[in-house]
Amino acid sequence: MAAGRTVWGGMGMRMARRLLQGRRFPSGQPRRYLNFKLDEKTAHSSLDLFKKETGVIYRMIGIDPTKTPKNPERFTDWAVVLADTPLSSGRHYWEVTVKRSQEFRIGVAETNMSREECIGANDCSWVYAYLQKKWYSMASSEMIPVDFFGKPDRVGFLLDCEVKTLSLIEIEKAAVVSTIMTEFRAPLVPAFALWDGELITHPCMDILQGI
Repeated sequence: MAAGRTVWGGMGMRMARRLLQGRRFPSGQPRRYLNFKLDEKTAHSSLDLFKKETGVIYRMIGIDPTKTPKNPERFTDWAVVLADTPLSSGRHYWEVTVKRSQEFRIGVAETNMSREECIGANDCSWVYAYLQKKWYSMASSEMIPVDFFGKPDRVGFLLDCEVKTLSLIEIEKAAVVSTIMTEFRAPLVPAFALWDGELITHPCMDILQGI
């Protein structure tokens, strides 16, 4: 299956939902919450972290790159920041407040991806991008429109490392909007890029009933 393929509508979406629903934890099994913070060591110089490293804001005029600590983990060319918790198994759900940004990408990336590339522009990151008031799934710079979904203030993301899917979730309806099916290579971390405004992450969330 090609990297970054998105499944929606008709039989494809029904199959994706069956895959996701089949991965629910058995009754009585202890919940494992995804708890992460944004990793300042990876943050591009145009990005500032706030709210105890759970939020990120874009500064058009960022810190002079020559004045930021030299760090091979830092993104040098694109406004990207990664989370600090690698994932290699299980199902993981988090939400992001997006109401104060009009251009961003949210998804997952391999921990060792090049710091000279943007998430969604290579074969080791998979994201949902929002720009020009439209959603897209994105991998290897291929963008596929996500139809019939507006811009709520807050959206959810569900990563299933076992069936290798990343899903965009409409929180109010507890519904899968779109699913990227691809061959993830672990470990992965939640990944964020933005070019205006701010994003606030919400880890430690229950997986919504029904997804």
